[in-house]
Amino acid sequence: MSAKSVLLSYPWDIDRAKLTLQQLYDLWTEKKAPKLGKANQDSLRAAFKHCSALLNRPYKEIKAFEMQDTIDGCGRGYSTQGAIKNLWTHLDKFALELDIITRQYSDLLTSTAAPPTSRTVFTPGEVETLWQHAGEPWVDTVLIFVYSGWRISELLALTPEDVDLQAGTMKGGTKTKAGKGRIVPIHSKIRPLVEARLAKAGPRLICYEGDHVPVSTYRLFWREIMKRLNMSHVPHECRHTFETRLDSAGGNRRCIDLLMGHVSKDTGNRVYNHKTLAELQATVELLTI
Repeated sequence: MSAKSVLLSYPWDIDRAKLTLQQLYDLWTEKKAPKLGKANQDSLRAAFKHCSALLNRPYKEIKAFEMQDTIDGCGRGYSTQGAIKNLWTHLDKFALELDIITRQYSDLLTSTAAPPTSRTVFTPGEVETLWQHAGEPWVDTVLIFVYSGWRISELLALTPEDVDLQAGTMKGGTKTKAGKGRIVPIHSKIRPLVEARLAKAGPRLICYEGDHVPVSTYRLFWREIMKRLNMSHVPHECRHTFETRLDSAGGNRRCIDLLMGHVSKDTGNRVYNHKTLAELQATVELLTI
C-alpha cells in the first residue's frame, strides 16, 4: 500500500497491522507536521533519516529497544538524539490515535541530556563600552539586540514595514507559534539607532551593501566586534541578557514571556490591546543598563 493510498483511506480503511514506519511517517507529515513550527519540522525530518533501518517494518511490530537503537546508534550528540526521541513520540501519539498501537514505547526512550548552559549576560560595564563605541560599524546592532531580545535570525529578518515608529514597536519572530508575530516595544535608548538604520532605506532593518545579512556573515562581524572590544559573547547572549535583566528588575513574567516569545500559562491568547502594549513598553523600559 502506497503512502498516497493510505492518505486517501484515512482514517477508516487503513490496514493497521501492515502500516509501515515509512507510511505512518508520510501520513503524519501530511496530517500533523504542518501544525508544528518550521524549525521543529526540519529537526524531525532530519531525525527520520536515522530510522532508515526500520522503514519497511510494520509500525505496530517495532519494539522499544529498536527505537532506542536509532538513538544510541546515530553517532550524534544530545541535540540529534533528542530530535529522534521527539520524532518517535510524535509518531507513537499518531499511531495511538489511529488505533495502530495500544502502548507508546516512546515513553521508555532515553537520550543524552543537554550539557549545562554556559551563557553569560553582558555586564553593565560591557554595555557601557558598547555605547561608547556605538558609532563604530555594527556595534549599534549589538545594542539593538541587547535591548530587544530578538533571536539573531529574527532581528536580521525584520523589514522596515515591521517597524512602527509612531507606535514605537517592532513586530516579528520565528521558530514557535508563541514566538511568531510578536510585538517588542522599541526601548527609548535604541530608538535613535533604529531610526538611523531605517534612514538607509534598505530591504531589511539591518542590511549589508544594500541587501539582507545572512546569519553566517553577521557572525563574522560579531566576532570582529568582540575581539576589538575585548569581550567574549555569542549573539544569543544578548537575548539572555534581555530576559535576565528584565527578570532581575522585577518585570512582569507574563510580559517577559510575551516579549521573548515563550509559551506561558499566563499569556493566554496573546491579544495585543492598548493596555497590553503599555505594559510591554513599561517592562522594556525596566532595562536601565
